[in-house]
This record gives sequence, structure tokens and C-alpha cells, in this order.
Amino acid sequence: MTVATAFAGMRRVVPVVFRAGCPDCRGRFELAASALRLAIGATSRTTFYSFTCPDCGAAVRKPAGERIVELLTGGGVRTLRLYSTV
Repeated sequence: MTVATAFAGMRRVVPVVFRAGCPDCRGRFELAASALRLAIGATSRTTFYSFTCPDCGAAVRKPAGERIVELLTGGGVRTLRLYSTV
């Protein structure tokens, strides 16, 4: 099977973007999945996502509940597990 055959009929994929806001400068913007990081900890207090504000350069860290984790992982955001699953 050729690559062309394997991908025949596929439609163009639209990149996923996420809306975010900076608590420091109050900027509102959209970020690509590559601009976000998700850290999943053993508790809700240690599960968060982070990014750098494109407007002011501040490092932003926000809590991530179950729904946010689902959206970010489904959108291709890189994930770091902070606990062992063993």
C-alpha cells in the first residue's frame, strides 16, 4: 500500500486552538496545542495546565479539572504525568 492510497479520501485537518487568558495583563488570546503543557498529578491540586502569555510573557499556571484535561489531551496538548500508574 502506498502513502497516497493510505491517506486517500482524508480531509484537511484544522489545527486545534484553545482560548486562554492571562491573569497578569488580562490579555485574551488563542493558543495552539503546542503552546500549552498539561501536568496530571495524583490529586486535583496537582493537576494543571501552563503556558506563556504571548502579550506580556508571564508564566501562567491554571488548575485543570476533568473536563479541561479531556479537552486538552483530545486536542493534542503534551502531557506530563506527575505520579506513577503502577
